[in-house]
Formats: sequence, structure tokens, C-alpha cells
Amino acid sequence: MREQIVADLSRLPAHGMQSASPTWWGTLGFMLLEGTGFALAIGIYFYLWSLASSWPIAAPEPDLGPGTMLTLILVASVVPNYFVSKWAAAKDLRKVQIGIVIMAAFGILPLVVRAFEFPALNISWDSNAYGSVLWLMLGLHTTHLLTDLADTLVLMAVMFTKHANNPRRFGDVQDNALYWNFVVIAWLPLYLCIYWISRL
Repeated sequence: MREQIVADLSRLPAHGMQSASPTWWGTLGFMLLEGTGFALAIGIYFYLWSLASSWPIAAPEPDLGPGTMLTLILVASVVPNYFVSKWAAAKDLRKVQIGIVIMAAFGILPLVVRAFEFPALNISWDSNAYGSVLWLMLGLHTTHLLTDLADTLVLMAVMFTKHANNPRRFGDVQDNALYWNFVVIAWLPLYLCIYWISRL
């Protein structure tokens, strides 16, 4: 019988963080797919604009107030989100608990402002192609805000239970922070398209 050499992997951690975690790669793939959806929505916007004799079509420009306020909130949220990810990497439970509560608040606040943003478009979704594409872009991004908020609230609840001491949960917090950064970055070109491109 031939002797087999087997690697001793007993010292490896049970769970990896960031790129060492399958969940991280799943989140990255998810963001790539969703990023394609945002890119297609922006492409539709410019395609319809190229066909229209005037833009916006039979509507005033959207009001800048709610959309700009939401943008400032999202950009500001990147700061605590950075620290939550950093604290999760250090497995500092108390700081992660504080940070994820703050991020839950930052997940709710944009949705409150978004409720005022839809009327501020000054056009309904079924008025014409211009109205439809604006509502499509806002609706698409709102879905992502809701998705991340749900994930953040679940993680927040878990981090205040006995399961928070599981190293894998800190990896989940990092993945959630990564996804929130994607939600923020994805909004910036949408904000420019909805509120500024037609003003140029």
C-alpha cells in the first residue's frame, strides 16, 4: 500500500474574512449583476433622450431639494460605514454594535427622503417615456436601499445575541458594509442623470 501525504489543515480558521470568504465573492458577483442593471437603466435614459425632440418631455425639471439631500446623506454614511467594516475586521463587538445601529439609521433616513423624492420628479411614471425612465431609476435604487436596510436590521439583531461571538458574523458585517458602498456609488450617476444632465 502506497503511503499518502495529507496536508494538515487543522490550524486554518473555520471562517475567512473578505476575499477569503465565499460570501464575499457572492456579494461581489451580486454587485456586478446589479451594476449591470443600473448601467442598462442609464443606457435607456440616454437612448430615449437621443430620440426625443426635447428633454425633459412635457414636464418641468425635477426639484433638486430631495434628491440632493438624499445624496448628501448617502455620501455622509460612507464615514461610519468605513469604521464599521474596520471594527468588524478587528472583531471589536462593542464598536460593531454601535456602528451597525448607526448604519441602520442611515438606511432608514434615505428612504424617508425618497418618499419626497418621487413627487419632486414633477412627472408620473405613466406620463411618457421620460417619466417612465426616471421612475425606473429611482425605483431600482429604492429596491437596493430596502434590500440593504433589511440585511442591516437582521445583522443588527444578530450582533446583540450570543451568536455575535461567531467570527463569521463579523465577516457578514464586512460584506454588508461592502454592499452599502455599492449602493452609495451606484446612486451618484443616477443622481446626475435625473437631476443635472437635462439642465446642461
